[in-house]
Amino acid sequence: MTEPDALRKLSILAILLAATAFLAGARLPPHGPLPQPRPDTGAATTPTPLPDKAEPPAPDDVPAPQPKPDMKEPAVPAPDQPAAPQTEPGNTEPAKPAPGEPMQGPPLPPGRLEGPLAPAEENKPPAEQTLEEQHLTIEPESDAEHAECTAALRALGVVFKDAPRIDDGNGCGIDKPIIVSDALPGISLKPEATIRCPAALALARWMKESVIPAASAALPEQGRLTTVNQASAYICRLRNSAETGKISEHARGNAIDIASFHFEKGEDVAVRSRREDPTLTGAFQRTVSAAGCLYFTTVLDPESDAAHETHFHLDVIERKGAYRYCH
Repeated sequence: MTEPDALRKLSILAILLAATAFLAGARLPPHGPLPQPRPDTGAATTPTPLPDKAEPPAPDDVPAPQPKPDMKEPAVPAPDQPAAPQTEPGNTEPAKPAPGEPMQGPPLPPGRLEGPLAPAEENKPPAEQTLEEQHLTIEPESDAEHAECTAALRALGVVFKDAPRIDDGNGCGIDKPIIVSDALPGISLKPEATIRCPAALALARWMKESVIPAASAALPEQGRLTTVNQASAYICRLRNSAETGKISEHARGNAIDIASFHFEKGEDVAVRSRREDPTLTGAFQRTVSAAGCLYFTTVLDPESDAAHETHFHLDVIERKGAYRYCH
């Protein structure tokens, strides 16, 4: 063995002896890391499942079933025993709810309706409401005022009779209706009209103080006025027979429509557009139309709109400030 080989072997031996001495003096630490419990070892706090194994949430439209109403109350299980699923007699499957029975489910998210959808609230303006949607009532009439009015009718010679209270629902009706057959002595109202006494009184005064004098001045050759033909008195409807809007004064017994006047001689004077009529017949109609506003609070003639081309609409609606509308 040469001298360099001997020195190499001695160096390696010295290194091994030093490493052995170092390892002999080394010690383990006093406290090592504690092991963590496994998720399935029944620890007090159950860790949150991993997202890829989580159960999907129950949908809102699949509520949990409830027992049928005719089933007996199940026995309450002991505190240390789990409750058994409810079943129908002779069936091992859980009981299903009866048809139509409300079912319970998970809480609905905010903003969702509970149970069946509720109808939308009425937020329509009056002009878009039907008669049923307006929830109107019949106006009561004072006994004393009605007696005073009917006494005035008798003094003028109006032929009428009292009628039972009318209530057709939705605010249509008359508390104290009367049926007028003669507007004045010797002047028939055809057909007879069911209206309130104030409307009948306004009609009688208009006929006596305006219509008869105007006819005598404009149409003397036609003789005496014998009949007033009316087109509408009491009827349950909205204005102009529309499907929505305000209730008509006809539905409250406050209005009457006059279609024509019949005299002893000659032809009937029909109510129609006569704004440009240069005859005395035209003057007669324009005169009685204008005079109507002295007795009625509303006068609509054939010039007002298409719905009144063939008659006068006359009513006694009460407005604020005693306002009247005449056209």
